[in-house]
Amino acid sequence: MANPTAHPLYEEISLKHVTVRRILDIIILFLQLSLLVYRFFNLNNNGFTWLLAFLCELWFTIDWILSLCIIWTPIDYKTYPENLINQVAELPAVDMFVTTADPVLEPPIITVNTVLSLLAVDYPADKLACYVSDDGCSPITFYSLVEASKFAQLWVPFCKKYNVQLRAPFRYFSVKPISSTYESLEFQQEWGKMKEEYEKFCQKVEEAHKLVPSNLSADYAAFKDIESKNHPSIIKVIWENKNGFADGLLPHLIYISREKRPNMSHHYKAGAMNVLTRISGLMTNAPYMLNVDCDMYANNPKIVLHAMCLMLGLKQNESNCAFVQFPQMFYDELKDDPFGNQMVIGFEAFGLGMGGIQGPIYAGTGCFHTRQVIYGLSPSNTDINGKLMKEVLEQQFGYSKKFTKSVSETLCGLEEKTFCQDSVLSSIEEAYKVSSCSYERSTGWGNKVGWFYGSATEDVLTGMRIHARGWKSALCMPDPPAFMGCSAIGGPEFMIQRKRWATGVSEILVSKHNPIFVALTSKLQFRQSLAYTWILMWGIRCIPELSYAVLSAYCLITNTSFLPKVNEAAAMVPIALFLIQYIETLVSYLRVGLSVRAWWNNMRMSKINAASSQLFGVLGVILKLLGLSETVFEVTQKDQFTSNDEGNSTKADASVFTFSDSPIFVLPTTLLLLQLTALVMAFLVLQPPAHGGHGAGLLEIMCSIWVVLCFWPFLKGLLGKGKQGIPVLTKLKAAGLALIFLHLSKRVSMV
Repeated sequence: MANPTAHPLYEEISLKHVTVRRILDIIILFLQLSLLVYRFFNLNNNGFTWLLAFLCELWFTIDWILSLCIIWTPIDYKTYPENLINQVAELPAVDMFVTTADPVLEPPIITVNTVLSLLAVDYPADKLACYVSDDGCSPITFYSLVEASKFAQLWVPFCKKYNVQLRAPFRYFSVKPISSTYESLEFQQEWGKMKEEYEKFCQKVEEAHKLVPSNLSADYAAFKDIESKNHPSIIKVIWENKNGFADGLLPHLIYISREKRPNMSHHYKAGAMNVLTRISGLMTNAPYMLNVDCDMYANNPKIVLHAMCLMLGLKQNESNCAFVQFPQMFYDELKDDPFGNQMVIGFEAFGLGMGGIQGPIYAGTGCFHTRQVIYGLSPSNTDINGKLMKEVLEQQFGYSKKFTKSVSETLCGLEEKTFCQDSVLSSIEEAYKVSSCSYERSTGWGNKVGWFYGSATEDVLTGMRIHARGWKSALCMPDPPAFMGCSAIGGPEFMIQRKRWATGVSEILVSKHNPIFVALTSKLQFRQSLAYTWILMWGIRCIPELSYAVLSAYCLITNTSFLPKVNEAAAMVPIALFLIQYIETLVSYLRVGLSVRAWWNNMRMSKINAASSQLFGVLGVILKLLGLSETVFEVTQKDQFTSNDEGNSTKADASVFTFSDSPIFVLPTTLLLLQLTALVMAFLVLQPPAHGGHGAGLLEIMCSIWVVLCFWPFLKGLLGKGKQGIPVLTKLKAAGLALIFLHLSKRVSMV
């Protein structure tokens, strides 16, 4: 363990610009409250549009107050891996989990690059094991991993010999070989040979669909006549580090495809993670676990050391750290982030902000977990001694005696002594048992231990339940970034991803896991519960946003108002509120190196998202509550882009907003048509006479213009063709809804 008198493993960093930001935040809150007071005292003199605006603005104010509770006391950490190496005699073991679900949407070449980057990290090979969960049960994926293990025997030594920083080969070979240290002829020759080997490896993976079905050897016999959603478990030890030396060639590499049956619930990614936890508990039983999505390669070779600095350092300082989360970042992001995928601002503001409470949320990937915590341990009972009761273990963890023995050793603090004592192959038979569909029946898996079930965003739910036991977490943002992945591109893929997020957080919000209820009966701190509430309201936030957007069109169509006239002093309040809020966010984007265009793209995509994927996600949860349907976990398409010249045209095409015939595009198109109709009526003076001098004014016109600008991709889509154009049927549906709204608006205004 670390020496407390030696150099620190980490330190807390004070953040700049916090004071200025707090002042602006308070000014914004003051303006919001002022607008609410103004509306409240003028409700009797105005119509229902003012009441609706008041309710929306009340929501926005509450939402702002909750966000201030999160960001008010940010905490950042700086880690020192070199101190860890010098102070810790024996580094703890880590089991690394990679999850993939569909070989078509998540091509195996992406998965194997992630695996290769993990196998090559700067950490003792005998302390690492990599488990790949293939929920698609694809022989192509398995074949690709077998070939990856062969290539890794060349790749890993090359990376460590020349201190390569980019250890995902598809990224490393996408740039020219630049090395200030190794410019020797030897390096250039080895670089050329390695690139040639990688190209051969890629060709094998790309042609795997031709080779594997016709050449099912003994290793592939288990995949014969397999159905992806109806098959027994398949577990293969692809590579075993038999030497057990720190400088061994490669860590363990194990392929897992858990059993699936049509009449059994598989609980999506959470179920896969629980199977990985049980199998790894049998085979290696490392005290720490890393989980990454198949597209999130290790971008920083010292990433495990960075995580252990916080895990061991915070433990040394008795901070009860359960997991260390690294931000989700994306490689070769399209210029100016046209789809609003970069989450740098969110992690900086809310990730560091929650660090000042109980810690950031678990984001589902790029996270190091403590096995004891995943097994349900609380900070108050970390001093478990002796053997745990057999009946209790079986009730919570299942009937496998070998697995419950490893659980007992882990909870009693003996897990470091048991890592890799036996061959991983000796646990294969028991691994099949704990990966079966029926194993979790009548146990605590998904409810009291492991990853929690009940939401499409199992990560947020699992992290919240860990915090509810009194644990803390930490956000680590090293340089270079820890993990890099590929983001959703194109309109349909973006919508699918955001819809899944909206569905998941809304499911938690309306369930027994609502953070306000949880805080009353657990150790979830009050501010932390407010932080989780703010996050879980992300889905239903679309309702007031949509209502506010529709108000401007309604008021122009009916010649009514929901904002003060520009010649009134009160008009300065919403104008100042609008300008200060957007200027503050713009400054935040510029401060982290993002462009003005990137800021604008993120702003408009948040509005498009509210009118489409967020709303559909919320509607899906409502239908689920009514018993009319079940929510569906949808996997997003993963694509690789590289920074070489050959990929420029592809990347340029990818930056264009595309459409499909999905009903998710109908409402945004309807909203745009309403705004255009309202503006035409206002400019051509086709509105009915105003009642009592409360007609629509300049501010309502400006609001409609702002909405049109936010939905600019849809405006282009009205005239576009192919995938860049809105389908004719979607236009007809949207036009029909717009006409219905226009008719109802006129009827209501006549009442």
